Amino acid sequence: MFWRAEDTRLSLERNGADWPNRHMSALIEAHGLRWHVQSMGEGPGLLLLHGTGASTHSWRGLAPRLARRFHVIAPDLPGHGFTTARGAATQSLQGMARAIKALLGKIEFAPQVVVGHSAGVAVLARLCLDAAIAPKLLVSLNGALEPFAGAGGHVFPVMAKLVFLNPLTPRFFSWTANRATVARLIEGTGSRIEAEGIDLYWRLFRNPAHVEGALAMMANWDLEPLRREFSKLETRVALVAAANDLTIPPATAHRVQALLPDAEVLHINGLGHLAHEEAPELFADLIADLASRATVKLRA
Repeated sequence: MFWRAEDTRLSLERNGADWPNRHMSALIEAHGLRWHVQSMGEGPGLLLLHGTGASTHSWRGLAPRLARRFHVIAPDLPGHGFTTARGAATQSLQGMARAIKALLGKIEFAPQVVVGHSAGVAVLARLCLDAAIAPKLLVSLNGALEPFAGAGGHVFPVMAKLVFLNPLTPRFFSWTANRATVARLIEGTGSRIEAEGIDLYWRLFRNPAHVEGALAMMANWDLEPLRREFSKLETRVALVAAANDLTIPPATAHRVQALLPDAEVLHINGLGHLAHEEAPELFADLIADLASRATVKLRA
């Protein structure tokens, strides 16, 4: 019998008793997947999509603060955290957007505001371009909206695919991941998060199915078609760029702005790639202000 990473998928019932905002969690079947979704608050709908390798835990501080003014929905992306996957069918940009569309249809949720971090921003842009959602505002938090520059743009996806195709890689990575390694990885993004956050990432990286989901996402990701369509994006866009981001250079936001018809760039000093985890109160206020300016009527 061949080992499959999916057989080790984290279980909300077994492994999620102490997960951040666990009391707001639900498991939902849609698009052939079993989704972990957190829902909280009342008011205009706001969708949160995390980036590659993360999960709903990334919003642990921000989501409850946003829930004071919005009805917040935050899923684990396919193959991440407690949500299942269907291989390349759900890990490519198009496939992930289709899966999210099916989930939103299942729960009958039409967000007025969408907020993404890193690769989650690309999924939201794809959803908007495909008319799967029609928000008044898209907020990009250190959005991964450009292919890697130079040769890396071609080499990295190929390397990720080769690594992903080796069925032993996720298990080997999860065996060798330790807390110190995870802490160094996070520090390498330019962010300094609290001990709880590091422990949560460590728990995820020790899980072979989560590692497989992240590798599959990287191996099947192609941003070039999305970039070619940016000029068609009619949604108002706010590109938030953290000055200390060592993963997505802040200059990326300005290059993306030049391709978008209605976008503004906001610079945040002193924070890195996981800025929303470092300063959730700051970002809750920023998103509320941006939503108000986009004529979204907030809950008082």
